[in-house]
Amino acid sequence: MVHVSREPAPTLRLRGIHKRYGAVQALADIELEVRGGHVVALVGDNGAGKSTLVRVIAGADPADKGVIEWKGEPVRVHRPQDARALGIATVYQDLALCENLDVVGNLYLGREVHRAGVLDEVEMERRASELLGSLAIRIPDLRAPVATLSSGQRQSVAVSRALLGAPEAVVLDEPTAALGIEQATHILDLIEQMRERGLAVLIVSHNLGDIKAVADQVAVLRLGRNNGFFDVNTTPQEQIIASITGATDNTGRKPVRPWP
Repeated sequence: MVHVSREPAPTLRLRGIHKRYGAVQALADIELEVRGGHVVALVGDNGAGKSTLVRVIAGADPADKGVIEWKGEPVRVHRPQDARALGIATVYQDLALCENLDVVGNLYLGREVHRAGVLDEVEMERRASELLGSLAIRIPDLRAPVATLSSGQRQSVAVSRALLGAPEAVVLDEPTAALGIEQATHILDLIEQMRERGLAVLIVSHNLGDIKAVADQVAVLRLGRNNGFFDVNTTPQEQIIASITGATDNTGRKPVRPWP
């Protein structure tokens, strides 16, 4: 008997995703694959459909039509709770942090630790310190209100919060936007750590330098449709830019697969 080896199923796969808002077709027949231990960058001009696709994956704005597969099996993602239950964590560009709460309060908001029916502040602070330390995130005072932190520290807190539930896939919407070079570098280091931990990572970014630094593949959206999938290490930057701007038509290209 001849055994045919099959490549592992992607952690997250989208097939034929459509989303319409009234007369506007925001997404049409979208395909996307994200595998464990890989970083896929989702790029495109303004209005390309990137944010809409993030909301679809996160369950914040379900698709009208199409299939979402998780580890090879079709799943229903109609609410944010559905995505979180599967193991999909999303960090939006606005971070969704409560600025009046301290770092510990933000990390454990909605998943507080109790002991004998009372909030266990000591245990939450211990776990928060352990988590941030494992990610090499330095915040001197975990009881400082988030409003007093720098933009880079806030982004780090948001990313750390996403990792608390031990997700298997993480979606990051413009994770380095409005950050300085040093702060952005630290966020990129966190993304590298996620890859090393075997997570499937999808990042939305306009920064091709950041994409070149951390991504394995690039998926281009244009006017709500796929317009190419590229291997970062073998594709000239000019080719990716041409796909983003519509100078080239790559609608027939299939998602890049890291296995032969």
